[in-house]
Amino acid sequence: MIPTSVKEVENLGWDYIDVIIVTGDAYVDHPSFGTAVIARWLQKHGYRVAVIPQPNWRDDLRDFRKLGAPRLYFGVNSGAMDSMVNHYTASKRLRSDDAYTPMGRAGFRPDYAVTVYTSILKKLYPDIPVMIGGIEASLRRFTHYDYWKDMLLPSVLVSSGADYLCYGMGERPMLEFTRAVEAGRNPSDIRRIPQIAFFMKGRSRLKDAVFLNSYERCLKDKKAFAENFHVIETCSNMMTPPVLIEPCKDGYVQVNPPYPPASEDEMDEFWDLPYTKQPHPRYKGKHIPAYEMIKFSINTHRGCFGGCNFCTIAAHQGKFIQSRSEKSILKEVSALKEIPGFAGNISDLGAPTANMYGMKGRNQELCSVCKRKSCLFPSPCKNMDRSHKRLLELYHKVAEIKGIRHSYIGSGIRYDLFLSEKGYVDETSYPYLKELILEHTSGRLKVAPEHTEDNVLNLMSKPSFRLFERLRKEFDIITKSSGHKCSLVPYFISGHPGCGMREMQRLSENPALKGLYMDQVQDFTPTPMTTSSVMFYTGLNPRNMEKIFVERDIERKKMQKSFFFKKK
Repeated sequence: MIPTSVKEVENLGWDYIDVIIVTGDAYVDHPSFGTAVIARWLQKHGYRVAVIPQPNWRDDLRDFRKLGAPRLYFGVNSGAMDSMVNHYTASKRLRSDDAYTPMGRAGFRPDYAVTVYTSILKKLYPDIPVMIGGIEASLRRFTHYDYWKDMLLPSVLVSSGADYLCYGMGERPMLEFTRAVEAGRNPSDIRRIPQIAFFMKGRSRLKDAVFLNSYERCLKDKKAFAENFHVIETCSNMMTPPVLIEPCKDGYVQVNPPYPPASEDEMDEFWDLPYTKQPHPRYKGKHIPAYEMIKFSINTHRGCFGGCNFCTIAAHQGKFIQSRSEKSILKEVSALKEIPGFAGNISDLGAPTANMYGMKGRNQELCSVCKRKSCLFPSPCKNMDRSHKRLLELYHKVAEIKGIRHSYIGSGIRYDLFLSEKGYVDETSYPYLKELILEHTSGRLKVAPEHTEDNVLNLMSKPSFRLFERLRKEFDIITKSSGHKCSLVPYFISGHPGCGMREMQRLSENPALKGLYMDQVQDFTPTPMTTSSVMFYTGLNPRNMEKIFVERDIERKKMQKSFFFKKK
């Protein structure tokens, strides 16, 4: 087990620690938690790693001092969520619980956790480098709109004082960075590592970089901020993007291009680590809600090429799908039987978009020069292979493992991967939907049309609601012919840019929704580094600079959501 206390370090016989990771979550040794992944990955390569979970930042800071200084550096993350999303609702009300804390108790991490933790560490240990990462740092690496302060904030590198930032999925950059620090490589050499960012004073004279509008200009001109985001978004969806440089205050933030998408062998390596798949023993007898949700789940791949404007998956995990091998997945499935309480039911065999497993462009040379944000919107890319053959074969292999009763698909699916308004996409589409409904849905098939009105859907980068109508038709045919009891549950978003009370009224009265279970409506929350949050702040569509309607009044946003329930 990765140590979290002085006693545990002593029991291992260590006289030093290479890397100490400070995190806003309870420590769970499971591959769904980024802290565990990085700790185990560095451990595999010979480094001594310890974790300080949920340190108290309001007392004498003993939690930050208990393990002393690491030999190489501190790593800091806020946990599996942005701390502000974790703390507050869309109406900016403080949440009463925290799924990533024992017993679901709130108040065990600060607002803007990455900045708070880093500031403390830089005061206590000014000479020790601090590398920040995880969701909060990754999605705040540039100038960004902060919904809770209702203002633009500079890169978290500037506000926190961190030395380096690792964005996205960090196994490869973190290993190279660790080796570089250990070898005493020149700072200018370290600053060339892919997928890291840093703040430097002065002016950059780097050739072949793309220079963005400065933070100060963005503060004065919302259009400049929208222009920045359009460039950032375009580069984030390229296979080989350039270096991005954003001037700020007396210096600049430099964000290096990411590593290429991980190969299947590399993905297998990331999962072939000695995870216990249990919370740390320090939490014995304490319920951690987030862990209970995923402890019997299996992650099959990373990335999403759907390109929804309100989503951060591609900004963090990448657009290109990175899949594990069937052998690696089946090995993990077989090992589930060793986890206490496993009764043969896999709660989720999937990923951010479950049915993108194994999918990629037929001609990879075209993908290497493509700048599309979405491979599905405004229409599916003709180069994308949407066959579900490999995924169906995986489902069948999992079902053959002794002791596995059911493998449910709890994560989201994209029905535009197997359906068009005219019908099924290919010969694997109908078998996939039928098996999904009859074998992998526990009683409710949850899908996300998000809205019914085309003007809103276009601003979300989602397909026409007519496609959902086609899905319902095919769903009804399958369930009626099989006698299988299953409900179709659509998810919607209220308050998104472009959506007013008129659009919500039309949504609530849409005849295609009659007879469906209708309570899944989420009020839009602008989160850093999404197109939708840029629209919310600027009132502009960053792709064409057209003005759009935005409902910013919290009470009227509440009315949009409540109106739906009143009508129903």
